[in-house]
Amino acid sequence: MWKRAGGWAVGLAVAAGPAWAQAGEAAPKGSGQGMNLVEIFKAGGWLMYPIAALSVLAVAFILYLLIVLRAEAVAPRRWLQKVFELLRQGHADEARGLCDGRPSPLAAVTAAALDYVAEAKPVQPDMLKEIMVGEGIRQATRIQNQVQYLMDIAVIAPMIGLLGTVVGMLQAFNAIALDLAKAKPMLLAAGVSLALITTVAGLVVAIPAMIFYAYFRNRSSAVVARLEMASTDLLTHLLGRAS
Repeated sequence: MWKRAGGWAVGLAVAAGPAWAQAGEAAPKGSGQGMNLVEIFKAGGWLMYPIAALSVLAVAFILYLLIVLRAEAVAPRRWLQKVFELLRQGHADEARGLCDGRPSPLAAVTAAALDYVAEAKPVQPDMLKEIMVGEGIRQATRIQNQVQYLMDIAVIAPMIGLLGTVVGMLQAFNAIALDLAKAKPMLLAAGVSLALITTVAGLVVAIPAMIFYAYFRNRSSAVVARLEMASTDLLTHLLGRAS
């Protein structure tokens, strides 16, 4: 994600760098006409570190959700067909073992249903349905909570950035208040531009996190719907065997 920071790095370099030109002074030798990414990061102060940590977490969550929020990872059809085949052959214990061998939300629902069927004599359809619905809701909530972490990052990152901006501006104005000789417009503008670095960095993290949150929110709804359909098929199959 930080590769995308090149765009705002250029913008901040333009905002912070021209202070020499506005003052009619030559740029320090070897400094170039702007700030590179490392210099911008250092200029943002210590609050850039939690923002960087949030960016790493956001990338980690995005990669994780790309893996776990797949239809075959949540409600594998072939796996369920294998469970049906074992149940038709009367191998309920082997079907239960498949739930532990390949954990998934559907496997958790299946395990809860098979445990009840194995213990209940006779099987009560309403109780079986209630158990499966309860476990299904728990799994769906778990999936949706994982997606919510991206929204939390999208909210927290710009708030940290804003805090950095406020702290930076307070420091800039405090320095001017203590020494009126420093109250030059170009120095004040440079200080404010550097203070804004944390806000820009926070938005750089928050905007992609928000975009991916919207994507994974829709994707989670789709996989939860598939989980519901697979659970319904399982309930129908178990009730058919029990009758």
